Amino acid sequence: MKRKNTRTARAEPRLSHAWQAQSLLLAYPDEEFEQTLALAARVAATLPDPVARPLLRFTAHAEQTAPADLAATYVTTFDHRKRCCLYLTYYAHGDTRKRGIGLLRLKQTYTAAGWRLGDDELPDHLAVVLEFAATDPATGARLLTEHRAGLELLRLALNDDGSPWAHVLDSVSATLPTLAGDDREAVMRLAAQGPPEEQVGLDPYAAPVFLPDPVVGVPR
Repeated sequence: MKRKNTRTARAEPRLSHAWQAQSLLLAYPDEEFEQTLALAARVAATLPDPVARPLLRFTAHAEQTAPADLAATYVTTFDHRKRCCLYLTYYAHGDTRKRGIGLLRLKQTYTAAGWRLGDDELPDHLAVVLEFAATDPATGARLLTEHRAGLELLRLALNDDGSPWAHVLDSVSATLPTLAGDDREAVMRLAAQGPPEEQVGLDPYAAPVFLPDPVVGVPR
């Protein structure tokens, strides 16, 4: 879906390209997904290896999977498992009133950037945040970094499940600063306690073990 945006991307072009490709691959695999895979593979060829390699692993898997099977797996993974939630404010606020405030702030950020959401889209869906980041990299990087703990918990959950979308999250992580200090503590706290007022589905992460860290950052 095309957006109205009054700003020009000012940051590293490869970040914009990476975030756009990741956004497309995290959307529901509809009838146009075959073209999306081909586009993502072409974009990946222009990206640094730590960002590109996991994207190519995902596209290779998706190309060999029947579209109906891929769509069914997407629904099972993201719609039926809270620990694999794609809505970023859930990790920070659970299903509390604070989540509504977080959603409003995101929407206000988009509006200030001249970017409009569709009526059927929530502003904290990872595919939406990545699409916005592709058009406004400076602000988008800040939003992704603010949700760093939730992104890492999602990455861990997808890898634990052996989900092909874990590769896409590995690629997202490779565009962000390395986890350190308070960020790692926040991930461990989320894993142990779950989002506020909501702990369903997070028990397997009471004592998380971090995967080999793909977070190397894109060279500037």
